Amino acid sequence: MIPKLPLDEWVESLVGGLDSQFSSLFDMLSGAIEGVVNFFSFLFHLPPAYVMIVLLTAIAFWFARWPLAVFTLIGLFLIENLGYWQQTMDTLALVMTSALISIIIGVPLGIVSARKQRVQNLLTPVLDFMQTMPAFVYLIPAVTFFGLGVVPGVIASVIFAVPPTIRLTNLGIRQVPADLVEVADAFGSTPGQKLIKVQSPLAVPSIMAGINQTIMLALSMVVIASMIGAQGIGADVYRAVTQIKTGQGFEAGLAIVILAILLDRLSQHVIKGKRRR
Repeated sequence: MIPKLPLDEWVESLVGGLDSQFSSLFDMLSGAIEGVVNFFSFLFHLPPAYVMIVLLTAIAFWFARWPLAVFTLIGLFLIENLGYWQQTMDTLALVMTSALISIIIGVPLGIVSARKQRVQNLLTPVLDFMQTMPAFVYLIPAVTFFGLGVVPGVIASVIFAVPPTIRLTNLGIRQVPADLVEVADAFGSTPGQKLIKVQSPLAVPSIMAGINQTIMLALSMVVIASMIGAQGIGADVYRAVTQIKTGQGFEAGLAIVILAILLDRLSQHVIKGKRRR
């Protein structure tokens, strides 16, 4: 009988070694991420709730006209009426931080993988692994490296949400018509000029679609991140589940649904605007 591979011991040894060798780096990353979350949280909590509702409604009207503006106005008023405004802003800060980090990491990696086939061949199985591994598993090393709180929640959200940005950025660059690339080469464009002036503008809709999916995946992690101390609506949902409070869970879940629809529709209309241009 073939003995069991001690894979669990290998992984724990690797994680323990990384934690001991790079603890100062993890502390620095933790401070930076927490600072970004606190900045977004301060920004979203700074105006009174009704001022923020009017501002978000105006943004929705600017991008999508009346249907989304009316939904935004009614939905956000409902969230404030139910008493989940502060938690919603905390959740929005968590999602925006996760999305921002995912974009900073994902877009350059997508561009590099589009330009170099070897990078794509290397990244593809890694992205497959990241998207198929259960999200709960990411919480374990995140807590080991960064402790409890909002930071490991952001890290787990980034790992779970970054693959669409990488994949769709890569796809958008690769789908640029070859004749346009040849014209740029004929005019003597450098690789950087070709990327900035030809490939990137034509790939913007695809990149924005990847960012849209990243935002939705980051939002889907808020309940899971609440299990390790991340604040926001997810904490209320988790508390309702543990205490068997169906009504409270429904209210908190409805706030997440409203926020998800708002972010999804806004990002989709931004994509449509880019395509029209």
